[in-house]
Amino acid sequence: MTLTDQIKKITTSKPFCAVAGAGGYAVDNVRTLRVRLRKQLRARRDEVRKNAGTTATRASRVYDDLAARGRKVVTRVSHETAQGLKEVSATAEPEPVSREDKAPDSKATPRAKRPTRA
Repeated sequence: MTLTDQIKKITTSKPFCAVAGAGGYAVDNVRTLRVRLRKQLRARRDEVRKNAGTTATRASRVYDDLAARGRKVVTRVSHETAQGLKEVSATAEPEPVSREDKAPDSKATPRAKRPTRA
């Protein structure tokens, strides 16, 4: 049997034709689906844009609200800290300085002379 006869036998067999038919069916369905999806996307394009704009507006509001809350928290905490420091400084008394803590008087303690080099 020649190569041409073998190819003709395979291409005319029922299993080969079934596989080819399934492939053709799949291609037709994909083309139909592609056309349907394009139509649906065109119809929903405006809806998607509107939703995107609404979502951006909501996100901006939430961001602004969080920033306002943050400012209030920072103000409150810094005020509380300032009040605490004010109370501490009002009740704090300076500690007396003892003689040992004082720096030595330069006149009271003579300096040692450096040896001269010859």
